[in-house]
Amino acid sequence: MLDHALAVAAALASAVFLAIGIVVRQRATLDVPADQGVSTVMVATLLRRPLWWAGTGAALTGYVFQAIALAFGSLLLVAPILVSALLFALPLSARLAGRRVSRAEWAWASVLTLALAVFVGLARTGPGDYLGAERSAMVVALVALGIAAGTVPLALRLAAWRRALLLGALVGVLFGVVAVLTKIVMNTVTEGDAVNLLTSPVGYVLALVGVVATLLQQSAFHAGSLRASVPAMLVLEPIVAVLLGQVIFGEHLTANLPTAVVLGIALAAMAAATIALGHDEGAYEEALEAELTNPAARRPSI
Repeated sequence: MLDHALAVAAALASAVFLAIGIVVRQRATLDVPADQGVSTVMVATLLRRPLWWAGTGAALTGYVFQAIALAFGSLLLVAPILVSALLFALPLSARLAGRRVSRAEWAWASVLTLALAVFVGLARTGPGDYLGAERSAMVVALVALGIAAGTVPLALRLAAWRRALLLGALVGVLFGVVAVLTKIVMNTVTEGDAVNLLTSPVGYVLALVGVVATLLQQSAFHAGSLRASVPAMLVLEPIVAVLLGQVIFGEHLTANLPTAVVLGIALAAMAAATIALGHDEGAYEEALEAELTNPAARRPSI
């Protein structure tokens, strides 16, 4: 029971810091030239911006809390909780944009909160077999990197919002793989074999996938509003992580049929609320970006 509570608390803390990282780093890209979304120019520009470093620091802190959550809980428990990052991003983004949260946004935020509470309260997961899963996880990671390498050139040919959506989907898949690799690393640490990580390739593959996912995430933020990219990221990441957790580790829910049905409804409600909140938030992001790129379009002060 204590492990369950620690995993939930750490996952919620992770969602808070990931939300801060999403909002701050997205704003750091608003005035990067439109044709430099996947380029060294964008990277070099962002590296010179304190705002981007602040957002990156928040995102890294969120990842640390995610790793702690995975040390005490399964992917089946931790990954869906991270969807709540958009719930925390909502008031922060509104504050930075100088606007109020609409009634519709509060309504969807309430749905997300309620569904999350139901999931956390009812979800009980059986542990998986994490020993000997390194090879399968690394094969999946290399396949995911290959898919990303083949898809990025296609994304560059698409219009802004389509590019953001495709890159966001890639990011969700890659971060789902990151969660799987992180679970292996944290299981190794909790088993007292941390020294073995120096000779195991899993840690290095984790770093590679994490860096690629972060760069593509930044490019997705640049390509379009949060409406296009963030829902795809936040919904696909837990789906990929949970599926891989079941296939690779053999994790499973320990619930009777009625409880499983309620959990399924809660997860569907979480996904619907995340997509709706991302859509509403994106409208404001588009307006903000239009003002930055076209000063003449700004509203006159009264």
